[in-house]
Amino acid sequence: MRRLYPVCALAMLSACSPNSAQPDANSSAALKPVQMNEARFRNDIKNLSSDEFEGRAPTTQGEKLTLDYLSKAFTEMGLKGAYQGSFLQPVPMVSYTADEAQQVTLAGLPFKYRQDLVLSSRHDNGGVNIENAPLVFVGYGVNAPEYAWNDYQDLDMKGKIAVILVNDPGFARPDSGKFNGKAMTYYGRWSYKFEEASRQGALGALLIHDTEPASYPWSVVENSWTGPQQDLVLSKAEQDSRVQVEGWLTLDTATKLFEKAGLSLPTLMARAADSPINLPLEQTANIAFKNKAEYANSYNVVATLAGSQQADEHILFTGHWDHIGKDDSKEGDKIYNGAMDNASGIAGILEIARQLADNATQGHGLARSVTFIATTGEEQGLLGSRYYAANPIYPIDKTVAVLNLDSTNIYGKTKDFTIVGKGKSELENYLIDAAKQQNRIALGEKNPASGGFFRSDHFSFAKLGVPAVFAGGGSEPIDAATADYKTQMQATMKGCYHNVCDEYREDWDLSGAIQDLEVYYQVTRELGNSQDWPGYYPGTEFNNLRPAKTPLAKAAN
Repeated sequence: MRRLYPVCALAMLSACSPNSAQPDANSSAALKPVQMNEARFRNDIKNLSSDEFEGRAPTTQGEKLTLDYLSKAFTEMGLKGAYQGSFLQPVPMVSYTADEAQQVTLAGLPFKYRQDLVLSSRHDNGGVNIENAPLVFVGYGVNAPEYAWNDYQDLDMKGKIAVILVNDPGFARPDSGKFNGKAMTYYGRWSYKFEEASRQGALGALLIHDTEPASYPWSVVENSWTGPQQDLVLSKAEQDSRVQVEGWLTLDTATKLFEKAGLSLPTLMARAADSPINLPLEQTANIAFKNKAEYANSYNVVATLAGSQQADEHILFTGHWDHIGKDDSKEGDKIYNGAMDNASGIAGILEIARQLADNATQGHGLARSVTFIATTGEEQGLLGSRYYAANPIYPIDKTVAVLNLDSTNIYGKTKDFTIVGKGKSELENYLIDAAKQQNRIALGEKNPASGGFFRSDHFSFAKLGVPAVFAGGGSEPIDAATADYKTQMQATMKGCYHNVCDEYREDWDLSGAIQDLEVYYQVTRELGNSQDWPGYYPGTEFNNLRPAKTPLAKAAN
């Protein structure tokens, strides 16, 4: 997931806004219309997702190759390392590896690792040994005062394990007015559910996987939550407050558990969607497995193209360089190459950076600075972007906006342009205008229930009030031939998300991705030569942090 000739000539793009600065107005050479280099873009995807890079897992040889590749590319562009003169910002990380020889009984029923459940522990204590811990169903595991909803009401979770549904009540009752309907709120994210269970003092938290509300099949859980699980190194207080065990149950496993308790899971799921609920299952869990912790730095790659007049104000590009590495326990192909997710996004960032750097050498630099952050650990919970946001190289209050590239379009040109979570901030207006100049209409995502706005690196900055967008692609092919190609390629790529078949293909039509890169490029030039500070609209989660100055109605036009 996550194209352009402006109404006014690109040479005069900085004059399109009444608030724009004009740092290169005296340049004798006109700025040429952008022409993204598809061959170069394609080659970066191919290289970064090759078997040589071993799936680009953090703290592996694949990371070293990736860091070298990106540092070399930014050096050749003439960009500057942002971290004390280096491109590499250290991110202290710990890898937890749960032994696959797990002994687990729930309600007296034995269950198998991978087949029935996936469990892990993010504690450096040698392992988990839980005996006779009470199991409590807590509905969606949500404590949201603004929605008058608390599944933990009057419940003491000390020593107990929470059993939790995925997504939030709005998904099951889209017409009820609850939460945000089909569009997932942050309360529907798995990360929130583990965090809230920890805040409630629970011993453990188990999520019930269900493909439709989760928006991905069990294979994604199995591939993503097994093997080493990276996290940021936390303070002792933060570490001690976390649940001792966390994981996922298949829907079939959960159904058997509830039946053993004399309860109907479908009936309780319906009740949980209607109102807050917590219910002791009158059953216990026994869980034992060894757990290993290993500490090592991973790295964000951070490169800056300095502005000429407002250099202390930064537009950020984010995209994660990491994927999920390789699994030596698999037969056949063991490497999760991550070509679409997210070699394509990183390749897109490199191509935009090259275009802007070339502009600067020709006397058409921007007033504001542009900083490119290739983040680590996104697949493990937005680790690199979370770390940068908490330890910013440039002050957050001087960060104008964040543009995020994640899984660019491989299905050809489109008539529309997707903004994930559309309607949140004034920053979207820049993308809407740029897409319109390609005769494309900007729309929200087709499946807001997947919670896409909360699932990529821009969200780490949105939580701090920085306007951040995650956009690209579209759902309507530009013509019949592209539609036929898209149907065929979607069949080829089916099931490849977080799987070994996410590999580079020579027959990918990247013209749609090029469209999107040009949208981002134009937005950067417009905002980079402006004095505007976009904000969040009233009624959104982050309006109180950086309020919008214009009404939401403008963004809908």
